[in-house]
Amino acid sequence: MIPMERPEALDARDPLARLRERFALPSGVIYLDGNSLGALPIGVSERVAAVVREQWGKGLIHSWNDAGWYDLPMRVGDRIAPLVGAMPGEIVVGDSTSVSLYRVVAAALSLRPDRHIIVTEEGNFPTDLYILEGIKQLRPNLEIRAIERDVDPASALEGAAALVLTHVDYKTGLVRDMKRLSTAAHQAGALAVWDLSHSTGVLELDLHGGGADFAVGCGYKYLNGGPGAPSFTWAAPAVVADARQPLSGWFGHRDPFAFDATYAPAPGVRRFITGTQQVLSLVALDEALKVWEGVSMRHVRAKSMAQTERFIERVESGIAESGGGEGELRLVSPRDPAVRGGHVSFAHANGYAIVQALIAEGVIGDFRAPDLMRFGFSPLYLSFAEIDRAADALVQIIATRSWDRPRFTKRRVVT
Repeated sequence: MIPMERPEALDARDPLARLRERFALPSGVIYLDGNSLGALPIGVSERVAAVVREQWGKGLIHSWNDAGWYDLPMRVGDRIAPLVGAMPGEIVVGDSTSVSLYRVVAAALSLRPDRHIIVTEEGNFPTDLYILEGIKQLRPNLEIRAIERDVDPASALEGAAALVLTHVDYKTGLVRDMKRLSTAAHQAGALAVWDLSHSTGVLELDLHGGGADFAVGCGYKYLNGGPGAPSFTWAAPAVVADARQPLSGWFGHRDPFAFDATYAPAPGVRRFITGTQQVLSLVALDEALKVWEGVSMRHVRAKSMAQTERFIERVESGIAESGGGEGELRLVSPRDPAVRGGHVSFAHANGYAIVQALIAEGVIGDFRAPDLMRFGFSPLYLSFAEIDRAADALVQIIATRSWDRPRFTKRRVVT
C-alpha cells in the first residue's frame, strides 16, 4: 500500500467534520450512495411530523396562508440559490427533475421558434433522453442530435435551438465545462440547458458566471431532501420574462385565486410551477437544507476531491498488492480530480455481485449496468477513516472472490 497520511489526522482538521452529527446514519454503515439518495438529516422527521400534526391536522386549509405553504417553492429555492451561484428569487422548487427538465427544454425551444435541433449526448442520463423523445413526439420536425461521449458538444451546435447536457456524468463522474460550452451554444445562437442533479451540493457552481440559460436539479441526492424530494428550476434573468413553459398549471398563474379562464404567467421563475406544490416533500427538503447554512462550497469541493482521490489510490494499490486480478478492475471516472465529480466508478465484469457483497459488509454503493460499481462521497457526513475502511473492504472482496455466492448474484429491481 502506498504511504498515505493517517485518516485520523485528516479527520481532525476537516472543517466539515462537525456536520456528521447532524445526520441520522445507521451504526456500522459506511454510506457511499449519497449521489443516489442522501442520508437523513436530524430534524427532518420531527419537522414533517409537526407539519402533519399541527399545520395539516389542526390548521387544515388555513395553513396555506397561516403556515406559509403557498410560498414554500420560492422559500426553499432561496435556500438552494447560494449552492448553485444564483440570487434570491431566481429558483423555484417542485415536481420531479424529469418534469422540470421538460418544462425548461420546451421553454428554450419556444425562445428559438425558427430552430428545430436539440444537441445532447447519447450517454446522457436516460430520463433526460426520454424527456427529449417525449418533446419530439409533439414536434415531429425536431431533431435530437445525440453525440458520442468522446465528441465535443461544441462541434455539433450548428443550427441548434438548445444544448441540453448533464453537468456531471451519472456514470463516469466527468464534469463538463459549463462556461465553455454555454459560450459555444450562445455563439451558435442556441440556449444552454443544464441538469445539475449530480453537481448540486458537491461542486462549486456559478450559474451566472457559467453562462447557463436554464438549469434543473434534484433535491434527494447531495441535498438530502429524502426519496422523491422535489427538484429545482432556475432561469437566467435575461430569458425568464419571455420564457413560456407548456405545463401551465394554476399555481404558476399570475393570480391563481382569481380563477381566470385564461392563463397569465406569474412574474419570474414562479411561472415554472405547474400544479399544487407537494407541501410535505417541500417541508422535508426545507429542513434538510438548514444543514448547509454557513457551509463553504469551497471546503465541500476540496474534501470531495481529496476523498475520491484517496479512495481510488487505496483501491488500486490494494488490488495490485493483493494480486486480486487488477486487470479485471478498471477505473471509469477521470483521474484528474479537477474534472471528476463527487462519485467514483469502477468497471468489473462481476460488479453487481461485488456491490451486493460490499453491502452485506455494511458498505453501501450502487451498480449501474452493464458493469459499473459506483461510489458516491458526501462530504458533509463521510470521514476519511470510512473511506479507508470502504476501500479495504472492496479490495478484500475482489481479492478473495467472496462475491461469488448465489445470494450476491441474484439481481433485484433497484440496483
